[in-house]
Amino acid sequence: MPGISENIPAARQVSDAPSPRRLLSTEKVYEGRIWDVVSDSFKLTDDGTALVRDYIDHPGAVAVLPMNDDGEVLLIKQYRHPVGMDLWEIPAGLLDVEGEDFVAGAARELAEEADLVAGTWNVLADFFNSPGSSSEAIRIYLARGLTEVPHHELHVRTDEEAEIELHWIPLEEAVAAVLEGRLHNPSAVVGVLAAAAAKADGFTGLRPADAPWPAHPSQR
Repeated sequence: MPGISENIPAARQVSDAPSPRRLLSTEKVYEGRIWDVVSDSFKLTDDGTALVRDYIDHPGAVAVLPMNDDGEVLLIKQYRHPVGMDLWEIPAGLLDVEGEDFVAGAARELAEEADLVAGTWNVLADFFNSPGSSSEAIRIYLARGLTEVPHHELHVRTDEEAEIELHWIPLEEAVAAVLEGRLHNPSAVVGVLAAAAAKADGFTGLRPADAPWPAHPSQR
């Protein structure tokens, strides 16, 4: 009996790609403090029926997985009100400073949330947080060559960030926490598993920090 793979045509390279559709109208239906909700009417084909989709118009975000010389990664615990839980996450934040370089934004979040500066940056992964309901694109960086922010330059954390706890954990233990269902933050889950995969070749296959990011809202 032939194997399943023998009945499947040779696969082409898997890669997400832009797919422009005919936009009939767009309307902002809610303006929030951080992001808005828009309603688009569009057609999948020229002779197709008009469809309407409401979604969050998001500026995008960056996240950082810090890794020290011992191969440990830094997780931060922070309260998230929509889910009513303390989540173990990685430093992350919105790209809400107009014109800010993506790596500069990541470095800012690393300093503000983890009190760290990194000498080596690589892209770990790019993903859409919830593509069925939001335009949010997130880029996760691996940050190494870490040093502490000088005391006089430390960021004063307020509100939920004031409760942040920092915890270094071996990468293998972080992977176990993901697979056992103990970690839920999407950037932490993606970042930890991507780092575990990248470790196989000593991280040599990772993209440089300034790799193109065509999926970011400003590039689409």
